[in-house]
Amino acid sequence: MQLSLLGGGRPRVDRDFRGVRRIWLDSESWLDHRPSWLSGHAQVFDALVGGLNWKTKRRLMWDNLVDVPRMMASVPGDGPEPTVFGAIREALGTRYQARFDRVHLNYYRDGRDSVASHRDRMISDRSDVVVAIVSFGEPRRFVVRPHGGGKLAARLNLGWGDLLVMGGAVQRDWEHGVPKCAHAGPRISAMFRRVQDRLTDPKSAGEQARRG
Repeated sequence: MQLSLLGGGRPRVDRDFRGVRRIWLDSESWLDHRPSWLSGHAQVFDALVGGLNWKTKRRLMWDNLVDVPRMMASVPGDGPEPTVFGAIREALGTRYQARFDRVHLNYYRDGRDSVASHRDRMISDRSDVVVAIVSFGEPRRFVVRPHGGGKLAARLNLGWGDLLVMGGAVQRDWEHGVPKCAHAGPRISAMFRRVQDRLTDPKSAGEQARRG
């Protein structure tokens, strides 16, 4: 795996969130993007690949069971989590005023692995959701489009310790995915979710999100 300039060394997060860019998809839906938010991502990638019990799942498609084109795991259920995950939770919790205790991981082994554009169904009816994704390994294209179809609203290459936070009504009104590509190195995305969908008053949380 080719490393970015900040790939080696001890894993550390930028607790000040310097350089975070807020992308407004509409008046209620936003993305926060911070490239290379976590330094030392290569060490985390290696720990996740070798330390977790990665699983493949099957789904019914056109009356046939087919493999889901990626591997999945969660922590601590499928193995120990890297120590830096505690720092990630703390930093995200302070900024977004929530507890991010649920962590689900996707392992994209090459360009054939993907996830179709979708909403996270368990929270797709909410307009006050915050989901954070930290990416390890080689960058992959991450796309966002309106729910039900339409032109892409965002195209981001996520990898090498990048942070992406989806907030507001993103899960209700927008879809996100990682499309297949001709060539890609391995990438792991770690999705941090809140224990509860609403831990603060939605009006104050929305106002804080706008201030960024």
